[in-house]
Amino acid sequence: MRHLVRAEFRRLLATRMWSGLLLLAALIGGGMMGAMALVGPENFDPPMPGLDTETGIRSILGFLGYTAFVPAAAGALAVTSEYRHRTAAVTFLFAPRRWQVLAAKLTTYGVAGLAYGLILAGTAAAALLTVTTLRGISLGLPTGTVLTLLARIGLAMVAYLLIGAGVGALLRNQVAALCVVIGYVYLGEPLLMMIPGVNASTRSCPAAPRPPSPASPTSPTPSRRRSATPPSVCSPRPPERSCSPRTPSPPL
Repeated sequence: MRHLVRAEFRRLLATRMWSGLLLLAALIGGGMMGAMALVGPENFDPPMPGLDTETGIRSILGFLGYTAFVPAAAGALAVTSEYRHRTAAVTFLFAPRRWQVLAAKLTTYGVAGLAYGLILAGTAAAALLTVTTLRGISLGLPTGTVLTLLARIGLAMVAYLLIGAGVGALLRNQVAALCVVIGYVYLGEPLLMMIPGVNASTRSCPAAPRPPSPASPTSPTPSRRRSATPPSVCSPRPPERSCSPRTPSPPL
C-alpha cells in the first residue's frame, strides 16, 4: 500500500496541473477576497451589509463557496486522464487489487486538496485582515471566528476534490465526469437546500446569514421612548414668577 501511495505522489508532482491549481487557489483566495474587501460590500450593486456586520462577513466569505467547482473538476480530471491516456492499464497490471489503487489515489488527492484548502483559506484571511486594517474597519465577527469559518471552507474544498475523484473513477469518461461534478455543485446542491432538514443543517455555514437580533440598537426601547417625551407632558411646569417691579400704592 505504501508503494502505491508513493507512486501516486510521484505522479502527482510530475504534472503541471497541480502547481497551477495551487497558484489558482492563491489567486482566488487572496485576489478575490482582497478585491471585495477593498471595494466594500456596501458599494456592490445591489448593496450588501458592510464588513462591520456579522451578515456582511458571512456573505463575503460565502463567495468562496462558488469556487468549489475548481477542486472538484481537478479531481475528476486527474482520475479520468489516466483512462483517457490508457495509463490506468499499466497501474492495474502492477496492482491487480483495484481498491488499493483507489485508496492510494484518494489518499494522495486528499493531501492535495488539503494543500489547496490551506492556501485558499490562508490567502483569503491575509487579504481580508490586511485590507480591513488599512481601511480602518473593525470586523463584524471576532478574528478567531473568521479564521474558523475559513478553515471550514478549506476542509470543504478537500471534500469537493475527493468527490470529483470518486465521480471520475466511477464514470471514467472525462466529459461526463465534468458535467456531473459541475451539475452537482450548481444544480444538485441548490435542490438539496430546498429540503427543510438539509437547509436547517446549513445555518452554521459561512454563507448562511443569521437573522438580526430583535433588540436592534437603532430602534429605541419603551424606556427610551418614555424618556424621549417632553417634560411638559409628564409633569406640570411650576408657576412662572413675574420679574416686573411692583408699583407703590398711592398715599391716602
